[in-house]
Order: sequence, then structure tokens, then C-alpha cells
Amino acid sequence: MGVHKLLHAVGPRRGRRLGRIFRAALSFRSWLLLLPLLCLLSFALFGLKFVILVGHGGSMENRMSSSHQQHISGNEERFYKEVEKQQLQHSRYGGVEIKAQGGKHRKQHFPCEIVFTETVDYLVEPTGSFTQFSLQYVAMEEKPLGVNSFESRFGGHQTLEEREKSFYARNQTLHCGFVKGPPGFPSTGFDFDEKDMAYMSTCRVAVSSCIFGSSDFLRRPTSKKISEFSKKNVCFVMFVDEQTLSKLASDGHVLDNRGFVGLWRLVVVRNLPYKDMRRTGKVPKFLSHRIFPSSRYSIWLDSKMRLNADPMLIIEYFLWRTRSEYAISNHYDRHCVWEEVLQNKRLNKYNETAIDEQFNFYQSDGLSKFDPSDPNTPLPSYVPEGSFIVRAHTPMSNLFSCLWFNEVDRFTSRDQLSFAYTYLKLRRLNPNQPFYLNMFKDCERRALAKLFRHRAPPSSPPECLKCQKGIEVTFLDILLAIKTPLSRSIRYRFDFRINCTLLSLAETLEWDCSTVFIVVDPDIWVPCIVTEPVSVAVM
Repeated sequence: MGVHKLLHAVGPRRGRRLGRIFRAALSFRSWLLLLPLLCLLSFALFGLKFVILVGHGGSMENRMSSSHQQHISGNEERFYKEVEKQQLQHSRYGGVEIKAQGGKHRKQHFPCEIVFTETVDYLVEPTGSFTQFSLQYVAMEEKPLGVNSFESRFGGHQTLEEREKSFYARNQTLHCGFVKGPPGFPSTGFDFDEKDMAYMSTCRVAVSSCIFGSSDFLRRPTSKKISEFSKKNVCFVMFVDEQTLSKLASDGHVLDNRGFVGLWRLVVVRNLPYKDMRRTGKVPKFLSHRIFPSSRYSIWLDSKMRLNADPMLIIEYFLWRTRSEYAISNHYDRHCVWEEVLQNKRLNKYNETAIDEQFNFYQSDGLSKFDPSDPNTPLPSYVPEGSFIVRAHTPMSNLFSCLWFNEVDRFTSRDQLSFAYTYLKLRRLNPNQPFYLNMFKDCERRALAKLFRHRAPPSSPPECLKCQKGIEVTFLDILLAIKTPLSRSIRYRFDFRINCTLLSLAETLEWDCSTVFIVVDPDIWVPCIVTEPVSVAVM
């Protein structure tokens, strides 16, 4: 009771003392608090904004004239709305969908769990055979009679009749790259040193990738994830051209006396067969059974990926466990070739006329739209994510790889356009000779390797549109300043940023109080040196 009485007695007196102190300081503190609130209220009402730019070695506060403030504020109202993120799980493809208010869904994709066996020590290759037949490959083409000008090609000169016959799973000799011209003609390309050829002929399991034209950094497999068995028995081969080899050396990747950088054996390819580096990259991607003639299994990964799993565990999980001879993941976003065609055109991935020619040819030969509601659809998607492929070098797998490569050689280098047509035609013409293809989830692909962006191509200094003081820059002026073939497909978005922080979306347009950045890749942006109130930097 004493405690209760004490609290009851002291409570009112403490309250009166605090009240007297508060009333004594009310006038000073109230003004001190109300002034900033009034300032903030006025800024909210009149649309004034502060932008702080942080440079190297410190920060700097930049001020703008009221006319420029109002101009940018108007652009923000016109072109940019506050994005409200809504996360929706996509269990089928391992992604999260982000929705902008009043806009389309934008997906973010994440890896999902893969339950590998605990060790490679007790792996047992399953018994049983796949479809058996014999494949031979066209090694040389003669100059046709009556033809004055003849140019030998790496892919050869396959006729439409030869192409049609090659889809049948039977003993045959077909075009599959590495076609030489008549005696005396120059090499058609993709030439190896004899020591490298001898090394590759000994490989029984191969992991391969390629970098041509210095298009990427060298990403070494995560060594702690690779078993000692695989380090000793699996060939890790990175194909490069001489330009890339020189660039990698300048990056600090020095070959040891055996030609290795870490686990990668760097194999130099001389006399590249195509001017298009993407098309050249399809040679090691699709023709591993030709490059590694003794290999029974191979894994392909794009150079933008770093392998994070043991190759033998990958083969067991995607091939042996599913009784498959070929494994590739579905595309993370698109599943119909019609969608892929539109996307390639929208992003200017290839000449539109060439895309239309290929697509029309495929439609005339029976290519149909992907229907996810059809229970008889042979694949979960007609568009693959071809950056990771696991193969057994069986006759059917080798035939499919040759057929797919021939489509890339004949039409566009966009292999996602030709995958479904090649698979469906092979399946249609060989109903009694199955091809066991495992199309796995994209989220599983992401669990196998860490994905990076390609190395930025060297670019000239950005062009600046310098504006004189007192002249307002319009959005049209900015568009006219863009001198890039991608300009018509770039989507612009305006945003006020603090500290010049890059947006998370690619292909964005950023404003600050004195500079405009046009960013075509989140990792590539170069601002102009600001000498006037407003500048435009074009990437």
C-alpha cells in the first residue's frame, strides 16, 4: 500500500512540474519545430525538389533555377508514375512477378532447390539403350560442274532435298559443320592446334563454353563445388579466339604451362567461320559430339555463367535419373515461338526480313502455336533457355544437334526460333523412334550456375547535346539526340534520383538537376561532363 500511495502522491506533482517546464519553453520550441514543417508543406504544394549529387570523394549539393525545376517536374508528371511492387509467386518457373501500377507485370526469377546425390563416389550409369543408328558427316564438298564462282562454307551447301532427308533417324551421312572445300580451297574455319585436338580426343565427359570477340569475362567454375573425381576425369574447355586470349591476359588470366587457367583449358580457335560472333558460338554449343569425338556426355554453358555444381551430379540428375538423352530448360518468360519472333523484332535482335523468311518457312512446314492447355503438347515450352545444355552423345541426340545447327547455319543465328520446329519435325517424321528430351525448369538452371552480364562492348565517348542557358530542353530534343539503332525499341522512364543511383530496370532514362543519362544497360552508363545547366548523355 505504501508503494501505491507514493505513486499516487508523486504523480500529480511531477505532472505539474513538467507542465510548467513545457509552458515556459513553448514559444521557442514551437517555432523551432513549426518552421521546417511549414517549409516542407510549401515544397509539397509548389512542387519544389532538392537533388543531391554525390561524386567521387564526397558530396555536393546542386541547385537549379525554378524554370528547370518546373520543367523536370512536368516531365515527371507526364512520363513517370510511382511504381507499386506486388510480388506474386510463380512456382512453375521459379520467379516472382512485379507489377507496376497501371502497367504490365515484370518478372524476377530465382533459383529453386535441386536435390543432387550427396557424392559422386557411388554414381552408377543406368543400363538400357536409346534409338540406335549410324551417323556419318559430310567432310568435303566438290565444286559443282558448270559453276565458275564457288565459295566453300563451314556448314556446306545443303540443298532443301538433303535437308528434308536428314530429319529421318536412320543410317545416313549428313551435313553437320566442319565441311571443307575442294583441294586447294582455303579452310572453312574453326581450326585447332594439333595439341588441343589431341587433348580433346581423350575427353570422355566434357564441359565447354566459348568467348569470341572479347565479349565476356572468364568465369571460372566454383572449385569447391567440383569433386576431385570430376577435376581429374572431366575436361573443362573454354574456346576463345586470339583477340579474346589477349584480352584475358590483360585481365590477369595467365595460362600455365599446360594451357590452363584454373579448371579451364583454353583452346584457341583460329579462322572463325562466321563474321557473326553469335553464329560462331553455335559451333561449340551444338557440335560438341564433333569436337569431342570420344566423349559420351557433354555440358554446355554460356560464358555469362559460372558453374556452381559438379558435372557428374548434373548428368545424374538431368539425364540418368530421368532416363533422358538431352536436357535443356524452358525459357524464363516466353513459351511460344510467335512470342519469341515478336520479341526479337521489338529488340532488333536480328534483321526482320530474315526473321520473317525463317518464320514463314516454318509455318508452311507445320509449325503450330504452343498450347499449354493441350494435354498432348510434347514439351512444357516451345522456347528454350539455351544457355545450359546437358547431353548424352547418343545417335538421336547427335542428330538433333546437327539438325538444329543446320537451321542456325541456313537461317538466323537466333537458335530459340528454330528449336521447336527442329524438335517437332524430328519427332513427327520418326514416330517409332523416340527422342528422350528433358525440358527442365528455368529455376533449376539458375541453381546450377551464377548468371552475369556480358562484358560491355567498347564504345566511343558519349555524345552530348549541350543546351544554352535559358533554353528549355524538351523530350523530343532528347529523342532526336539519340544516335543508336536500338533507339526505336528503348522504353524510357523518368525518375528523380538521389546520389545518381541507377534504377533496377534496364533501358531507363535518368534525370538529375544538371545531367540526363540514357542507360541501355544497368552496368553501362557514362555521364557527360556538365558545363551547362542541362546536358544529354547518349550511350
